[in-house]
Amino acid sequence: MTDAMAEAGSMESRHRGCLETLRERGQEHVLLWWPELTPAQREQLLRDIESIPWNILDGVIESHVVRRPDRTVPDDLTPAEVYPQSPGPDREATYQAATVQGRELLSAGKVAAFTVAGGQGTRLGVDGPKGAVVVTPVGDKTLFQLFAETIGAARHRYQADIPWYIMTSPANHEQTIEFLAARDFFGLPRHDVILFAQGMLPAFDSAGRLLLAAKHRLALAPDGHGGSLKALATSGALGDMQSRGIEIISYFQVDNPLVKPFDPLFIGLHASTGSEMSTKVTSKADDLERVGNLCVSGGKLMVIEYSDFPDELAHERNADGGRTFDAGNLAIHLLNVDFVDRIAGDSFRMPLRRAEKAVVYVDEAGELQTPTSPNAVKLEAFIFDALPLAQSPLVLEVDRAEEFSPVKNATGVDSLESSRRDQIARACRWLEDAGVTVPRKTDGEPDVTVVIAPSFALDADDVRRQRDGLLVLHRGDSVCIE
Repeated sequence: MTDAMAEAGSMESRHRGCLETLRERGQEHVLLWWPELTPAQREQLLRDIESIPWNILDGVIESHVVRRPDRTVPDDLTPAEVYPQSPGPDREATYQAATVQGRELLSAGKVAAFTVAGGQGTRLGVDGPKGAVVVTPVGDKTLFQLFAETIGAARHRYQADIPWYIMTSPANHEQTIEFLAARDFFGLPRHDVILFAQGMLPAFDSAGRLLLAAKHRLALAPDGHGGSLKALATSGALGDMQSRGIEIISYFQVDNPLVKPFDPLFIGLHASTGSEMSTKVTSKADDLERVGNLCVSGGKLMVIEYSDFPDELAHERNADGGRTFDAGNLAIHLLNVDFVDRIAGDSFRMPLRRAEKAVVYVDEAGELQTPTSPNAVKLEAFIFDALPLAQSPLVLEVDRAEEFSPVKNATGVDSLESSRRDQIARACRWLEDAGVTVPRKTDGEPDVTVVIAPSFALDADDVRRQRDGLLVLHRGDSVCIE
């Protein structure tokens, strides 16, 4: 038998297997155009079909696609217990001990960085991965460069190997590799930068039928940032962490240039309390800020999205006038490797959520249709839905101005514009704390454009230690300190 004959026989066997699987679920329309496909197109279609995780989807197509699940909010919600940003006298010793433990874990090489970076930079003017967007107001540093410099500085400070895991998407995976490789991974060892692509799930019509993006392609969509945990497992990244002796994953999303992935206090509190998953929060900017709300129901910590959170609870006040539900989710987490291994295996215990989107599809006549309104259901997992599954989850309050200024839009709230302003403001605070005079305008805003590169300082303490070598600032200066 020739290789070509063996290959044809294998494809025919796979075709029969896929057809049987689809027929069992009333989805055989996916193979309607099989006779007219080329061998390469047939191969692609079979791969798409074989990638469908029926063990996950069989139980939710009826409940989440054909029907809209009720968005019920538990009626027993109470505010999450939060470790305050600054400890009172009763917690000072706990915080000090946790900080020491966090440093020890970092020095022992027990912590890895994990960036979820599947987005594109289109809305920010970049034809490529979002991590390639230049975000600093001076110095032309991209998000990826800031994170790489942060990791490099932490490796130097703690004299430890700290690997960087990056989850891309199929749409930007090759571009991300090319971008980082062209810049020599910003000085990090190549073997310590591990990239893998996000998982995909099929899109459905309202009747629960699989949609085709072409006669030989399923309509596929990313499975959400919660799918990052499954991708860690299926890509082999989780096994790589285990082989390196990594115990804690520092998770953050690609759009936040102020993130502090290696916070010794956070890491120490997480470890010392036996938490399997911990999260950072900040006081909400206003009652209806578009962030998730950390709450407790039935003894379980959870996040209730702003879109589901009842207005009466959002406006509720304590006796002292403070906001009752005031812990806003920042998408900055620590997760134990063992915890991820437990929930992200073949069964994937994370719940899926429904999203209605406009999806280009091939109709029954084989014509490509481009709808202008939602015609499809996508399913995705959210990372914070792992919190109720975790033992002893911990919540730590941090200063928004120090750690959170996401870049989601070109202008306005959570934009490139606002983030650059926040980067300047943080750098000026650190410099003033070290004794540097910062020229300011009459309204108190800095009259300089200055940023501090992670390669120079990871925090205000680093700046203070180098105060003797700091420059004098003059009005109108534009400086990147590195």
